[in-house]
Amino acid sequence: MSAPSLAPFILARPWLTKLLKPVTNWYSSAAGYRQLGLRADDLISEENETVLAAIKRLPERESYDRVYRIRRAVQLSMQHKILPKTEWTKPEEDAPYLWPLIRQLEAEAAEKAALDTLTITKKH
Repeated sequence: MSAPSLAPFILARPWLTKLLKPVTNWYSSAAGYRQLGLRADDLISEENETVLAAIKRLPERESYDRVYRIRRAVQLSMQHKILPKTEWTKPEEDAPYLWPLIRQLEAEAAEKAALDTLTITKKH
């Protein structure tokens, strides 16, 4: 599920982080999902078994809020409208809530695969 990421490389170099921070802020604003009240993790496709399992592990309130945000965004999109600026998702509210669960599930799957392929050799 997870693609290779340049984030650790960039975050390890403060000058590069400082250089790219305005670009990331611009891109997040230009993407338009915050204008519909969505968070970045709301955009993750649910067509993967890992993502579906992660959604099932969400707390009840977070799951309800996710569905509400997505339904409201679909309604706004069909009406060709955006939310009033006071209701836009703020950058500090746009924290990942689904990615940590996805990474945890991927780690569990990797551990299970490693244990399933474990071979025991007898030493005499």
